[in-house]
Amino acid sequence: MSVHENAKKVTTHVLQEMKEAGEKITMLTGYDYSMARIIDTAGIDVILVGDSASNVMAGHETTLPITLDQMIYHASAVVRAIDRALVVVDLPFGSYQGNSKEALSSAIRIMKESGAHSVKLEGGQEILESITRILTAGIPVMGHLGLTPQSIYKFGTYVVRAREEEEAQRLIEDAKALEAAGCFAIILEKIPAELAARVAKEINIPIIGIGAGNGVDGQVLVVHDMLGINNEFNPRFLRKYHNLYQEMLGSFHRYIEDVRSGDFPNEEESY
Repeated sequence: MSVHENAKKVTTHVLQEMKEAGEKITMLTGYDYSMARIIDTAGIDVILVGDSASNVMAGHETTLPITLDQMIYHASAVVRAIDRALVVVDLPFGSYQGNSKEALSSAIRIMKESGAHSVKLEGGQEILESITRILTAGIPVMGHLGLTPQSIYKFGTYVVRAREEEEAQRLIEDAKALEAAGCFAIILEKIPAELAARVAKEINIPIIGIGAGNGVDGQVLVVHDMLGINNEFNPRFLRKYHNLYQEMLGSFHRYIEDVRSGDFPNEEESY
């Protein structure tokens, strides 16, 4: 029996076992009870309560505006829905950068108030102090390198990162630093596939990609993107498994027509 099939509850240890066994890790975002319930029932390994909720749930242009209280709200809803998946929660912008005491306080709040299993931070060696401090409290930390959306105004664009040798080398050094600090996994976002595969080989902890090719240990997508609910978002790395935008639009049109015509509710739908 595979590690995936044998795991009744996914933990950081299970993810490590999956990497060592060569089994791919599956990960999707989740922000609410109903969606997380379906994702968990499907057998996903990891649910990321991403600060992408700022975009897909609240309609902000970037991930920056979402608050710690809002992340705890979303995480709490997801945790109530799951039986098997490991729940990872993003520390939002401003809750950990440059202040390791605040980072620890933010992480503790997420763990205590939402019941989540771990937290995720964006960045490399510049946030090591915050990561180390959180880990000393026994809170598992997932890293995030490559395109880090909380730094979008620094980058100025969502283009592929680490194409140049200098930035690629820095990313490798950051990944090794995160592993040495004690992170249990790292997300690599929008970097060349060859570089991502190299990191996955050189680093012993699981490497999960989004727009980072197939040579990593697992994949993550935003659930609203892969279901085709976000109609306008079509990056190269995204595979759409559905076109829920059109299906839902059709359902809403039919409902409006049925109500206006007097067809809904009919006799069988009335008391």
